[in-house]
Amino acid sequence: MTTHPGAWLSIVGIGDDGLGGVSPAGRRLIEAAETLIGGARHLAMIPGDGFERLIWPSPFREGVDRLMRLRGRKTCVLASGDPFDHGIAATLVRRIPADEMIVIPAVGAFGLVCARMGWARAEVETLSLHGRPLATLHAFVQPGARLLILSENATTPSAVAGLLRQRGYGGSDITVLEHLGGPLERRRAWDDPDIADLNTLAVECVADPGAPLLPRTPGLPDEAFHHDGQLTKREVRAATLAALAPVPGQLLWDVGAGCGSIAVEWMRHHPTCRAVAIEPRRDRLALIAANAEQLGCPRLTIVDGKAPDALADLPAPDAVFIGGGLTAPGLFDACWEALPVGGRLVANAVTIEGEQVLTSAYSRLGGGLTRIAISRAEPVGPFSGWRPLMPVTQLALIKT
Repeated sequence: MTTHPGAWLSIVGIGDDGLGGVSPAGRRLIEAAETLIGGARHLAMIPGDGFERLIWPSPFREGVDRLMRLRGRKTCVLASGDPFDHGIAATLVRRIPADEMIVIPAVGAFGLVCARMGWARAEVETLSLHGRPLATLHAFVQPGARLLILSENATTPSAVAGLLRQRGYGGSDITVLEHLGGPLERRRAWDDPDIADLNTLAVECVADPGAPLLPRTPGLPDEAFHHDGQLTKREVRAATLAALAPVPGQLLWDVGAGCGSIAVEWMRHHPTCRAVAIEPRRDRLALIAANAEQLGCPRLTIVDGKAPDALADLPAPDAVFIGGGLTAPGLFDACWEALPVGGRLVANAVTIEGEQVLTSAYSRLGGGLTRIAISRAEPVGPFSGWRPLMPVTQLALIKT
């Protein structure tokens, strides 16, 4: 075990088998603590009276604030399984430098489920619905996908089954595993009336015939979105996302978001991608919210306001897409100035006035200026013919 001289906080993973499953290093840290913090279930697993015990409060952030006031005091946080796998350590490391803590993981629920199911850990998708919206699951549902899901409570399995039926995956196989690694471990069907709150799901997605395919690759079908006609069309959307180049963990501003299709597809690229959709029209705000919910991006931040004024208090972006309001005075420059070095800006225009803004920026800043012209085959009487969409002029820039 590597230690740090300034470490005051230890985070020790503990499974349903209790203290008997904790490593010798983890036991030493628990025994050396002046204060133990954890859920009531975890604290009950630790015998002895030599330390103060604190139960995590609700809301959770109050517990983090209380922990910070213990800085410098030998403190041990008890966590489920691997504290960095959808666990408490991932939250605490945002507030506490890594050299002030020692983390001892135990075998987590996902590793135990893979062992029970005979699934390779590298070939499954993992997510948590503990404290997160059920809609998060939408982005993970694909034909043949194997999903490991941390449940919120005993109602999660039936809620997941309902979402899968809604998506056209009613034939999917759902296994519920309770109290993994402990004496009460049990496997159940999702509709068992006596499921324990402490459970993890193993889901093998099976698509019904005709179920819509909604991959994470850019360019979802136009009909996947609720919209009023203000939609970046599929082919142009795919080219736009390619130019924006989504990177895990980065933040996108979708300015003049319309129905939010660019922000939603940016977030679907990776679970850690973040986005803010800025839109002045109230009726379109509802469309953005509906699309974010139904396509697995409930964390999308939606801002009711008109750019550039609405951009003032937003966190700095890593990339910006301007899809509407391009001709508003000062908008383009405000977006460009907000970007850090290496940030990307992509702007699309369909009007002559919008093109003038882009060509002016191109003459000043360089980048890539592209005209995208798409035609789709449509019926012409008993035959088919090409119907062109409005051409789109696109400027793509990287800040240097």
